[in-house]
Amino acid sequence: MKYFLYVRKSTDVEDKQVMSIEAQLSELRSLAKSESLEIVDEFVEKRTAKMPGRPVFNEMVKHIQKGEAQGIVCWKLDRLARNPVDGGQVSWMLQQGIVQHIRIHDKSYYPTDNVLMMSVEFGMANQFIRDLSTNVKRGLRAKVKRGEFPSTAPVGYLNDTRMRTIVVDRKKSKIICSAFELYSKNNSCYEDISKFLYDRNVRSLNGNPLHKDCVKNILSNPFYYGHFRYGGEIHEGKHTPIIEKRLFDTVQKIIIERGHQIRAVIEPKAFCGLLRCGTCGMMITAEDKIKKRCQNGNVHKYVYYHCTKKSKTIKCAEPCIRAEVLTLELSQILSAYAMPSPWAKEFELCMKKDEQVANLESKVIIEGLRRGVFSISEKIQRLLDVYLAQDIDRDTYLKERSKLFSEKKTLEEKISRLERDATAWLEPMRKWVEVASTLDEIAKRNDLHDKKSSLQKIFGSNLILHDKKIQENPSFPFSALRAVRQKFSPNDTSFIRAARLGIEPRLSLSESDVLPLDDLAFRPVGLNTSSLSLGRIIILQYLKNRLYSSSNASIPYFSILSL
Repeated sequence: MKYFLYVRKSTDVEDKQVMSIEAQLSELRSLAKSESLEIVDEFVEKRTAKMPGRPVFNEMVKHIQKGEAQGIVCWKLDRLARNPVDGGQVSWMLQQGIVQHIRIHDKSYYPTDNVLMMSVEFGMANQFIRDLSTNVKRGLRAKVKRGEFPSTAPVGYLNDTRMRTIVVDRKKSKIICSAFELYSKNNSCYEDISKFLYDRNVRSLNGNPLHKDCVKNILSNPFYYGHFRYGGEIHEGKHTPIIEKRLFDTVQKIIIERGHQIRAVIEPKAFCGLLRCGTCGMMITAEDKIKKRCQNGNVHKYVYYHCTKKSKTIKCAEPCIRAEVLTLELSQILSAYAMPSPWAKEFELCMKKDEQVANLESKVIIEGLRRGVFSISEKIQRLLDVYLAQDIDRDTYLKERSKLFSEKKTLEEKISRLERDATAWLEPMRKWVEVASTLDEIAKRNDLHDKKSSLQKIFGSNLILHDKKIQENPSFPFSALRAVRQKFSPNDTSFIRAARLGIEPRLSLSESDVLPLDDLAFRPVGLNTSSLSLGRIIILQYLKNRLYSSSNASIPYFSILSL
């Protein structure tokens, strides 16, 4: 019978398990000689057996299946396999008689033996490697928590095998630091850094220049500023950093900028998406035009706005308009909707007064509600006393307590709502007045984006461009403000605040101007409709419409109707 001699150690590193292969060969050769076993070939492998796919083992199996040998000599079964795939293959060949004898240092296995014993030994070998893997991972996680990098030190550092720590390489650390500083100037590529390192004796294991991917890994390694990457996460390290975090961030920014080519961003023109064509209803877009003068060679750039002409049913013939002309026209429109400064100041005084009154009245109401809450709390306590005295049954107690709790919660929510929203109804008005009062300033500035934003607040998408002229269709309440501006001078604030009732003539309103205000359910705290001016009555009217219309929830409640 012919035999193959198989020896293996778990690592291909030459300085680890140095005597393992030689010791196995010596012992097994002596064993084969003493038992007169014919060894036709020896297979030596330096690889772990925890995963299938070992090339030397697979080659030996192929030779056995060809009939070149009928037996295997090895130190222990775990040398043959530590995973169920290879272990099952060896066990199957033994059961089928392909392998007739497996000789280890203290035992023999034959096809007629009980398969349970071999299965147990292969199972123990497999479990050993699994337990070893679990223990190693636990130890690595413990090192990571202590801030120790559980792997080979990168270039610029050394592994101190005696202290089991990572220390700074005094020579190469300075070179790595200089490489970071060189790249941070944004004048060098990876190949330049590789040559820089090669000239200073920082090379690959074969003595060649570092590949550009290796250079990128060095420049992207957080280990050099005091952290390290393990398991896809960044951890704080206890090792000594050799560069500052600021320098590392600068290098990363340069890497990102160079790694992703920045394409030229075409910014849309300021007024795109604001106007529609008056002929076909399509949107107005912008186009750059470059004209070169033949006489002097000067180049002039112009921006023209025109219809997109995407309508499939209407052939649009609207002319284009220069951006400067359109900007001037839009600025004039903005100025026409601006609230004069005296009006804004007068409305601010009215709002402050209403706010003070609302706060005072809300305090009175809140005090009354708090007394109600205190009274309900006393009732709940008395109800508990009656229940404990066994004057009422449990069902009655729970029913009455539930009612009191419900009433108490209702009052507490009313208190919370009053404390929070007593004057909240004034905020939309303040914001609207602020927007309207700054329109004139925005119209005079050259900020096209602010102009567009303000125009969208006034018109939405209702601006129409027809025959180089803009047709206005303002939204409420700006339409009312424009109407009032046409009837009152900027310094006239008489329509905002009126005197108390006296012998002067009363100003009457038609039903088409203002709806009746006799339903007090909508009236905010602090407002008295018995002595209000025309402007403030109109404010209340719009407030009423807003409070009872969910569709207008996004519109400020304040407005001045056309007088």
